[in-house]
Amino acid sequence: MGIKLFQVDAFSSRPFGGNPAAVCILEEPRTYIWMQRVAEEMNLSETAFLIKEKDGYNLRWFTPTVEVELCGHATLASAHVLWEQGFLKDDEEAHFSTLSGWLHAHRSNGWIEMDFPAEPAVEEAPPKELTRALDVPITWVGQNRFDYVIEVDSETTVRALIPDFHKLKQLPVRGICITAPSAASEFDFVSRFFAPSVGITEDPVTGSAHASLGPYWAKRLGKTELIAYQASRRGGIIRVGVEGDRVRIGGQAVTVMQAELSEITCLADERLERTLAM
Repeated sequence: MGIKLFQVDAFSSRPFGGNPAAVCILEEPRTYIWMQRVAEEMNLSETAFLIKEKDGYNLRWFTPTVEVELCGHATLASAHVLWEQGFLKDDEEAHFSTLSGWLHAHRSNGWIEMDFPAEPAVEEAPPKELTRALDVPITWVGQNRFDYVIEVDSETTVRALIPDFHKLKQLPVRGICITAPSAASEFDFVSRFFAPSVGITEDPVTGSAHASLGPYWAKRLGKTELIAYQASRRGGIIRVGVEGDRVRIGGQAVTVMQAELSEITCLADERLERTLAM
């Protein structure tokens, strides 16, 4: 029997919106090389691999080129699949052991709410390579362990931005998050996220970035409950709650495809190892 694979549009209530992620539920451990090759084959911004453990699920995330330490939309997609496919009961919480520690998720009124560690950015002077790559009016620049966070002058600037991706790729960070106050009353702030250094030109909706954006805008706006919009072509709505050193990140999700990896693919671990060792 092949391994089941699901494609889920995360941070969306309808197909073909939000950020697509692949979710692969494993019955036994697989090698790093095999998981990376599957992620490359899927060619989505993230593919999540889950395996059951005593206290929850081990969860790993891969872009088409690298494994990453934290990913929001593929965590949301993973939790969605566990409930939808009956691996968890409707009232059960999802618990994930990850490279960023334990992450948790629960259902609430048709939304999935995730509990993430806060990742506040620390203000710093922007490097010349960053300002040249963006070439827009910059209000504030900060950096956390993953990304640069840049506030610009307006939502219009966020939406119109066409960065120099070659220059962005040279920066020693996972991604570059551009943000501004929302011009629409239903949202508090907007953002876009670029990560060419990990194989993603523009990420449609980036849950993990809101672990940094949440604390930033909570302080700027004087409120701890926020509604955000990531203004990519696909777009997505994110609910954000800031509680000390934790951030609640909420979204919706819909499964758009279910497939099965072929038997030859499932048996490819040893062949891949031998091929790459030659």
